Amino acid sequence: MTFPRKIVIHSLSGFRPELTGMVRDWIRDGVQYVGVVGHGAVRIEDAIDDLCMGDGAEPYFMLTAAHDDTETLEDAVFLAEQISTIPGSVAVVEL
Repeated sequence: MTFPRKIVIHSLSGFRPELTGMVRDWIRDGVQYVGVVGHGAVRIEDAIDDLCMGDGAEPYFMLTAAHDDTETLEDAVFLAEQISTIPGSVAVVEL
């Protein structure tokens, strides 16, 4: 499955192991932004950053953002839509 270059994760239950495979697919597909809102957003963002860094030999640049408890899914999607340097629509992924 091919994703747009901007993704917002709506975390319903926090970090889950399948995130690793998802991020690897997103790197392969050229995703450039991932925002995270919901349960455990900071931990999920940190995990994405770690996966993008890898062992440091060939890091992948992906802009990430964790939204706090005062922000809604709609807020996170709105922010992603405002990033004009990354063209295209925003995909919402539930985790």
